[in-house]
Amino acid sequence: MKIAISQLEIIPSMPCDNAVRIISFISRAKKENADIVIFPELCVTGYMIGDMWESERFIAECEELGDEIIKSSKDIYVIFGNVAADRNKKNFDGRIRKYNAMFVAKDGKLIHNNSTEYPFIIKSLLPNYKEFEDSRHFFSLRDLAFENKVDVKEYLKPLEIECNGEKIKLGLTICEDIWSKNYLYSPMDIINTNKDVDLLINISSSHYSLIKDTERHNMHGAIASKYNMPFIYVNNVGIQNNGKSVYTFDGVSSVYDNNGNLLFAGNRYEEDLYFIDMDIKNKKFSKSIEIKDEDEYKSIYNTIIYGIRKFVKSIGVNKFVIGVSGGIDSALSAVMYVDAVGKDNVLLVNMPSKFNSDTTKNLAKTLADNLGCGYMVVPIQESVDYTVKQLENSPIIKDGKENNLKLSSFVIENIQARDRSSRVLSVIAAGFGGVFTCNANKTETMVGYSTMYGDGAGFFACLADLWKYQVYGLANYVNNEIYKKEIIPYGTINIIPSAELSFDQAVDEGKGDPIKYEYHDYLFKFLTESWNRYILENILEFYIDGVLENKLGCKAGILNKYFKNGIDFIDDLERWWKQFMGMGISKRIQAPPILSISKRSFGFGTRESQNRVYYTARYLHLKNKIIDLS
Repeated sequence: MKIAISQLEIIPSMPCDNAVRIISFISRAKKENADIVIFPELCVTGYMIGDMWESERFIAECEELGDEIIKSSKDIYVIFGNVAADRNKKNFDGRIRKYNAMFVAKDGKLIHNNSTEYPFIIKSLLPNYKEFEDSRHFFSLRDLAFENKVDVKEYLKPLEIECNGEKIKLGLTICEDIWSKNYLYSPMDIINTNKDVDLLINISSSHYSLIKDTERHNMHGAIASKYNMPFIYVNNVGIQNNGKSVYTFDGVSSVYDNNGNLLFAGNRYEEDLYFIDMDIKNKKFSKSIEIKDEDEYKSIYNTIIYGIRKFVKSIGVNKFVIGVSGGIDSALSAVMYVDAVGKDNVLLVNMPSKFNSDTTKNLAKTLADNLGCGYMVVPIQESVDYTVKQLENSPIIKDGKENNLKLSSFVIENIQARDRSSRVLSVIAAGFGGVFTCNANKTETMVGYSTMYGDGAGFFACLADLWKYQVYGLANYVNNEIYKKEIIPYGTINIIPSAELSFDQAVDEGKGDPIKYEYHDYLFKFLTESWNRYILENILEFYIDGVLENKLGCKAGILNKYFKNGIDFIDDLERWWKQFMGMGISKRIQAPPILSISKRSFGFGTRESQNRVYYTARYLHLKNKIIDLS
């Protein structure tokens, strides 16, 4: 049996585009004498399309295009994902019934096992956590079984097809149906009840997250081994988003033998049609290949480059203005955009005030020279001074009396940041014919260490799901592995991180940001990316037990380096917790879209409400205990 695996690039909400390429791939598979061609989940519609799912006309067009795909199945089995609708029934929201479905066609007709009243396979498990919201739009197989008063086991059966004179039973599942560890039942277990399945197939639309490759391979191999069946996993490439979070879909479609050994893996982020020969009945397969550990920074680099290219294409821009300060974040952002779209499409702008050192100004110029980009210097001190003078000399009149504002040094710091973004970068971007970037990292994003409408502005934040240590790691990777020379100046990598908005942040004097990245990076990561959402109560418990550094994964001795005693430690903890739970949320809600890298990116990967800063009663008890001992 020759099987074609279509690692299709799915364009969300563009069903005509997707259908044309699907039919083209079917034609190509026929020319290669494939017996079966398999496409990913929701390959006609796209997965993340927001409430476009509520449009009946959109659903109808997707169904019509699905019919065209079915018609193209002459002499070949075609397996693909699409939306299916039943207009005689309602979803829980009162709209027409929709299913996330898998269709199997041959010679222009659908092949089905008559387990339900529909001629297609229905997704059983609908994820509703992190960025997923399947149950908002789709009716599950379990819901259908409950509605019809049928045991769901009656609906989960293999599908028998005939190929080259042999009858073959397929165990067919859609994405989450194999990630069933925390659900009430396992579709895979039920499908394999009679141990008569010959081939397991899962079609997915699974986005990238760091270190997910290893997890997927291990799980898929375990599935094949558990059921003693070969297993095929088909995933798409491309980018999709839900407004605040942009996700890359990495493909890496894969095939495993009945012992769980990896036989094939598709290239990451490459649309292609792959072919594999399998003697399923005799369980004879090609030689297995080694599963290699994921290279963290290679993976991050490729994801960011791919994400930038696809995102800017999707929104129709090709010119980019980047404010470069001489610091690490803007330097790395500049390199990534140049690598993604070319130096001629990137303009770097340095905007010094009286607080910017010659050191950082020279580093910004060196970066531009190394990249070969256009470079502008736009001093802002005169405009900042004018703004301060104008505001302090413009009286507030109330009840016939006049009062004048007196701007604090903190307010003046933020005037600089807003002047750079809201005035200078936005106008230069318009003149250059493009947009300006947001260079924020995840550490700053978490605690709102940015100026609203200032350095927190921009059209896209490609680094905002990277902790500061990952920014440094990626900068070194770019120099050592991509360019194999100094592109990001080593002075930028080695200088203390600083916003340079006051003399208290003078880098030449070793003064910088209030965030102590070698500690706070790991603390913030622990608070945001832990599955069960640790809070301050947990932090104090670990601190009292003397295991906090080990739990966080930071260097041993880091607490003694930064905190004189427990009171010092608590003051710092509460300072950043208030920022994280307070103004930081407001800033994140208004921030640009973030390219997702981790399993818990801000945006839809982490749902947030603007509530009060929260402390448990136990936290207050533990806090008093630490204070008493200090």
